[in-house]
Amino acid sequence: MEKLNELYEESIGDTKRKVKEDVFRFMEKKETLPSFDDYLQERIHYIEQLWMNVWLNKVTNFISRSDKKAFLRSRDYEVEGVDKKLINKVFRNEMRDYRPFDVVHWLQDLAEYQEGQWEERYENAREGYLLRLEQDKIEEKQKMISKEITSSLSVKFHELKDSWYLPVRFASAQKLANDFQEKIRYRHVDTFMLEEQLEELGPFDPEEYGILTEFFQELNGLIHRTLHRGRSYWEYETYYYVYEEFVSNFVLKTFPKSLHSLVTEEHTLQYQQAFGDELTPDQIRKWLQHEFLDQAQIYMDYLQEEYIEDLLNLSKIPYEEKSHAAILERDEALRQERKAAEEAAIERKREEEERMMNDIFGREYSASLGGNTRYVLHIGETNTGKTHHALESMKRAESGLYLAPLRLLALEVYDRLNKEGVPCALKTGEEEKSAHGARHLSCTVEMFYEKEEYEVVVIDEAQMMADKDRGFSWFKAITKARAKEVHIIGSRNVKPMLIGLLENCEIEIIEYSRDIPLEIEQREFSLKHAKRGDALVCFSRRRVLETASRLQNNGHTVSMIYGSMPPETRKKQMQRFIKGETRVIVATDAIGMGLNLPIRRIVFLENDKFDGTRRRTLTSQEVKQIAGRAGRKGIYDIGKVAFTKDIKMMTKLLHQEDEPVQSFAIAPTNSVFERFQKYYRDLGRFFELWVKFESPFGTKKASLYEERELYELVRGTEIEGRLSMMDLYGFLHLPFSKKEPELTSQWLETMDALVSGNDLPEPKLKRKNLEQQEVAYKAVGLHLLFLYRLGRGTEAIYWERLRQDIADGVHKSLNTEVSTITQKCKNCGKRLPAGFKFPICDSCHYSRVRKRGPRKNKG
Repeated sequence: MEKLNELYEESIGDTKRKVKEDVFRFMEKKETLPSFDDYLQERIHYIEQLWMNVWLNKVTNFISRSDKKAFLRSRDYEVEGVDKKLINKVFRNEMRDYRPFDVVHWLQDLAEYQEGQWEERYENAREGYLLRLEQDKIEEKQKMISKEITSSLSVKFHELKDSWYLPVRFASAQKLANDFQEKIRYRHVDTFMLEEQLEELGPFDPEEYGILTEFFQELNGLIHRTLHRGRSYWEYETYYYVYEEFVSNFVLKTFPKSLHSLVTEEHTLQYQQAFGDELTPDQIRKWLQHEFLDQAQIYMDYLQEEYIEDLLNLSKIPYEEKSHAAILERDEALRQERKAAEEAAIERKREEEERMMNDIFGREYSASLGGNTRYVLHIGETNTGKTHHALESMKRAESGLYLAPLRLLALEVYDRLNKEGVPCALKTGEEEKSAHGARHLSCTVEMFYEKEEYEVVVIDEAQMMADKDRGFSWFKAITKARAKEVHIIGSRNVKPMLIGLLENCEIEIIEYSRDIPLEIEQREFSLKHAKRGDALVCFSRRRVLETASRLQNNGHTVSMIYGSMPPETRKKQMQRFIKGETRVIVATDAIGMGLNLPIRRIVFLENDKFDGTRRRTLTSQEVKQIAGRAGRKGIYDIGKVAFTKDIKMMTKLLHQEDEPVQSFAIAPTNSVFERFQKYYRDLGRFFELWVKFESPFGTKKASLYEERELYELVRGTEIEGRLSMMDLYGFLHLPFSKKEPELTSQWLETMDALVSGNDLPEPKLKRKNLEQQEVAYKAVGLHLLFLYRLGRGTEAIYWERLRQDIADGVHKSLNTEVSTITQKCKNCGKRLPAGFKFPICDSCHYSRVRKRGPRKNKG
């Protein structure tokens, strides 16, 4: 093997070189000439091991794995499928006996051949050794002198460093004056956003700045390399880095010269004697560089607190230590006065803002309950008849109001009461339906109007008052309903909160328990186990459609329910399941709220869900709410619950005591806006105050995130300018899916037409497939929200009919398209495994992670 022979020759050469070096080191420490036998006797063990170490290291590291296997194969070893470590071990063992090199024999031959050179070699080694000892002594003396001088200068530097801030301050002031005169200001962008072209704003105006740190945040138009989380990146440079470098260079240039003039004659002479050269400022800079740079950073901290005005005035005064020291002392005293005045102003502003916030928000979120109202709490588990009993009380009343969590439930109660001979109207924000002689109204909870009176008000799903975005609608309805009787329906965990809110009122509590027991299946569920009467629950529209497709392709007839499905379509899907036209229903957790279906078994296909921020395990309340839909009296007298995994954990969640609702959500009211307008007319300022406002104990603020996102689209535009603040907020608050770009664009176009006095643009409707039809349904719904808000109910009739037509199309598509749905990676189009949880395949995900840079520094 050619490579092996080449390494063999290299190893021999390395071994010989190492032995010769060892002989030299052996000789140099001997005061008299040693013999060759003396060397051999003392170093024999090292010499004997040397060859093996050199040789084995060479062949192990520089022979490829394939060559090792070929060599072993030639020696009748079986190498295919053998572990890499074992191959290396066997190969090394074979190499131990491969053409051994006798180092001792070679060395003996060499000694005989070079016998006359042994004494000469010793003299050279000894001479070099003694010279080295002498040099070590010199270097030790130099080190001691250097340490002594450095220590002395360091003491002097620490004595003078505060006064030396004066020249640094003056030099920085002159640079600042020059920069303000010659440099251009740029519009600020994130420093990492190099793809953005910098926009010039013109010269700097000193009056726009207070202290120097404000100027340091400005961009200087250059790009520099910076470290972020241990990695190096390019970014736009700010003036902080410019002045940091300037101050460091100034210190390193001037301070060593100043210290050099303070070196004593004794130290100067000692240095010259030890080094044979003059002591220079450059040498002092090398000794004390770290101290200089540390002090430069401290000076930067001082400078950042300096007022721009003070530095610009200083730049005009020629440097003289005493006068500049007096100026600094005066400026520092004035700075303390300014700071005290600024802090006092900040405190006054804080107190004024606190008084204003108290005036605006005040006691708005305390309950104002009617003294003559009787409250009936219907408390219990899902599917126990709570809503039915409350509605029976409402039906018997002369007038009644039903407040639903979902538009579908409002529609359901509207239909039910009218069929049972109780005229009932409907109002959901997207539609208004009247009924002749109606004194009953079914609506979504957001449509509650506190000034209207009824004999009976029914508020469903009261535990929703804890929802961070919608919960205030429940709180307002519960605490401000004007009626003889208010029936509140909720789960057990909301009972303590309701009792606390109604503590001074007449309360009747009706507890409900399940007549139908729940039975948990102990084997993990698979789709092949699906049977008639099953409701399979997952937590995304995509997963519902994919699961339904698999079931249909396996011969099942399937109904589907998910949150973005049109309520009319949802109703038809439910009816198909109720009538037995479909065997199985696949749904999201929308099935857990108010939908009474003949379900034999609830199956959790997933144990976690995405809540808008992260994927998390279901809560105990969510598991109970959904599982409680299993069983139907007279049809399925035992409700069954199944899981696809983690049965013990999910069973524990189903049986554990619920955490009581600890807080309810609050949101802005008309009264809040009216008080706010005494101070400001700017909705942007309102959002700022809402963020600052500390939610009262037992409450949590609605985030208003979507409203703020929409507001940024119209901020400073004609739309904001021509609408009153409360009207604008009303349009921001319209309940539509603001995460869908098509709907956000439609909202913006409609708002623009509204303030321009033009006709409202008609929604752009595409209806080729299921997804397009669902978006079209939402687009018409958004158009209806505008029409009803503008009081154009007659015009809305056409659009309600069109929306019904679209809903029929969705229902038809669900029955025809779903069986052809396959789960594909939305990035590369590759087919994904059945039940895959994510929208992109693993390959695309890892590729995206590798390409993704670090989070950008927003500072």
